[in-house]
Formats: sequence, structure tokens, C-alpha cells
Amino acid sequence: MTTFAPTASSGKRRLPSARRKKTFWLTTMLLPGAVWLLLIRYLPMFGIVIAFKNYRAFKPNTFWNNIIRSEWVGLKNFEFLKSPDTGIMIRNTLGYNLLWIVLGLVIAVAFAIMMNELRSRLLAKTYQTMMFFPYFLSWVVAGYFVLSFLDPTSGMIPFSQKAAGLPVTNFYHDTTWWPLILTICNLWKNLGYSSVLYLAAITGIDTTQYEAAAVDGATKWQQIRHVTLPNLRPMIVILLIMNVGKIFNADFGLFYNVPQNSGSLYPVTQVVDTYVYRAYANTHDLGMSSAAGFRQSAVGLICIVAANGVVRKIDPESSLF
Repeated sequence: MTTFAPTASSGKRRLPSARRKKTFWLTTMLLPGAVWLLLIRYLPMFGIVIAFKNYRAFKPNTFWNNIIRSEWVGLKNFEFLKSPDTGIMIRNTLGYNLLWIVLGLVIAVAFAIMMNELRSRLLAKTYQTMMFFPYFLSWVVAGYFVLSFLDPTSGMIPFSQKAAGLPVTNFYHDTTWWPLILTICNLWKNLGYSSVLYLAAITGIDTTQYEAAAVDGATKWQQIRHVTLPNLRPMIVILLIMNVGKIFNADFGLFYNVPQNSGSLYPVTQVVDTYVYRAYANTHDLGMSSAAGFRQSAVGLICIVAANGVVRKIDPESSLF
């Protein structure tokens, strides 16, 4: 009885089919993410044209028909930058973001290193959960949480001031404390997320590096300085570049809900996002809102490219592109 033995040539003929099958399934797995990226990120980019038009509704009231028939106004929608509040909102947006980028980097790295040094895994997981939990809270919830402390009639701090015979501070009409309050709220909500990212990078460091440093007589601080921080540098640089790209964007929920939309606090809480929202609520000018979003995106792109260029000159291996 003759049996068939596969030859090398027959194996080669079957190989392309197997490769095509593997490619097909890998492409199928990639397809949902690619479709999501196309529909959510790339397709809406066509709406940029609204920033240069006096957007109006026509019959039939469809998005495409309205865009085509709306009057082209060029750069007129960008004239909102001539507002008297422009300097205030740009100062606040850039000032807060620069401060929070620096503080967020230093404090998040410090907390990640401290959690990594905990010998009890139970305590480490507990602290990670407690720090990460605020990230999932809405700024609406956080705003009422802050209100329970600062409310001039029943808040914990004004009540304590009254009980101690001290002048009661009306926090929602006094701008003195709000830069500090907003900074604390931002760190409280976002610190856990950044710390977990840095902690994940720390746990990926080869333990033999620490063992070699300990054998050489390095103290714990010297190990952090010469082993942990150098290995964290790529992650720090990447997150820093991404944060620089958002330097002209503000967290709308933080600046709108936490101060309870108090008009007295506008000098320290008015940022680009809240200004555009309030302007749109009063004028319903979609073109101006689109122009503001386009400007934020353009500035963000320029900042990312510039920051990456600087990093590429200093440390090419840590750059994004």
C-alpha cells in the first residue's frame, strides 16, 4: 500500500494559504478599532470647514446641505480672540496647564516610587485603588463634594470659621483661594491615573539592576536616582509630550462645575473652554465654537511637534517620532 508523503514543494504551496488565513483573522480583529478610528476621529474632521462659515440651517435641514449652503466668512469666526476676556482666558489656560504639568509629573513619579517601595502588597493595592478611584468620578460629583466644604451657609469650612469666631469666607465670591483649590482638585482626580502608569513602568524594570546596585553599596536613594529614574525617562518624556499637546485645552468640567459657574470667579476660572461654552449658550454661534476648537487643535499639534523636536535633539530614543 502506497502512502503519500508531503514533499517540500507541497509544503510551500500550502504556506501562502495559511499565511492568508492568519492575515485574514488578524485583520478581522483589527477591523473594529479601525472602523471606530475612522468614524470617531477622521470623519468628523470634515466639520473643520464650519470654522470658516456662517453656519445656518436650511431646508432640507441636513448637515451636508447646511454646510454647503452656509456663507463662507473666512477668518471672521476667529474674531472672538479680540474679546476683552481673551487675555484672561489665555493666561488662565496656559498658566494652570503649565503648573499642573510640572506638579503632576513630580508628584505622580514620587507616589509611584513610594508605592513600589511598599513591602506589603495589600497596602500597595489599597493605596492604588484609593488614588485611582477619583479618576472615575464626574466633575459634577466632585463639584458638590467641594461645595460641601465651601458652601457659605452650611459648608464645613465656613461653619468651622463661624464656630471659632473668625470671619466667614465666602469662597464663591472670593478669588483668592481658587487657584489653590483648582490645583488640589486636579491633582486629587488625575494623580492616581498617572501614578499607576509610572508604577507599571517601574515594575517592568529588571530587578538585577537593583541587585547589582545593592552589591555595589548603593543606598535606596541612589538606586532610585541611578536605576529607577533613568528607566522611567522614556515614559516621562512620552507623557510630557502628550500633556504639552493639550496645553491650550482646559478641563471644562473642572472649571465650570467645581466653581459652580460663579460669575465672581471668572478672573481665575475663565478658560478657553468655558468662554466658548458661555459664548455659544448666549449667541448659538456654531462657527465661533468650531473656530475655537480648530485653534486649540492647531496649537496642540504645533506644541507636540515642537516638544518632540526638542526631545529628538536631546535624546532621540525617547522621542515619539
